[in-house]
Amino acid sequence: MLRFTSLASGSQGNCLVVEVGATRVLVDCGLSLRETLRRLAGRGIAPETLRAILVTHEHEDHLGGVNALAAAYGIEVVLTRGTLAAQRELDAPPGETAANAATESLRVRLIDGRAPFAIDDLEVRPFTVPHDAREPVQYVLSDGARRLGVLTDLGGPTAHVIEMLSGCEALVLECNHALDLLWGGRYPRWLKARIAGPLGHLDNDASAALLAALDRSRLQHVIAAHLSEQNNRPALARAALAGVLGCAPEWVGLATQAEGCEWRALG
Repeated sequence: MLRFTSLASGSQGNCLVVEVGATRVLVDCGLSLRETLRRLAGRGIAPETLRAILVTHEHEDHLGGVNALAAAYGIEVVLTRGTLAAQRELDAPPGETAANAATESLRVRLIDGRAPFAIDDLEVRPFTVPHDAREPVQYVLSDGARRLGVLTDLGGPTAHVIEMLSGCEALVLECNHALDLLWGGRYPRWLKARIAGPLGHLDNDASAALLAALDRSRLQHVIAAHLSEQNNRPALARAALAGVLGCAPEWVGLATQAEGCEWRALG
């Protein structure tokens, strides 16, 4: 059985727990060590039971807590070569080279962004995405029978993304912003253009269009994720996805910054 829970989702930090049998991993860790441990405890998870941290890309809200958690508990860090290089540049002290960064002391596993691999009982299929990072990926995770697709940072859908997410039993899907709220909001224009651009984030309507393009015949759970606290509203994100699914908006799950979302299981 595969089950998952979000500890947090948003621009202040993202962290998703995925569990298959005795194998438990995180997808990203953008929270402080103290906050990560607090939220893990709230889900009944001991940090020493974590097998790996799968990193999507080097942005602070996804990577910011990885080093501290991995170092404290000897957890393997799984990421692309480009993400590792970007992380080491960010970690390097002023005047030092990236080779002296804190990540040198971690257990690191480099992956190909299009090659599947296994972590004990968990099957992992990374897939490449257009986003403004060095070598970003997202993930499809499986117990061999059921699949969870995770897509939290995407400038725009591609045929490869649609292929990877079609037929999943569960989706954690970015609904970052509502375009009218973004363009009418207080962000500087350059930041609005970055967020709405081809390497930025999905708005509600774009997320709904992506969902509509997928094979949804096996879907059991859809979780709206990575909502901007300033430029979106939960009701808008849920309504956009529910319109595609033909369901009540309340059926669509919501992963929030403050609470994430509770455990969901795939039967």
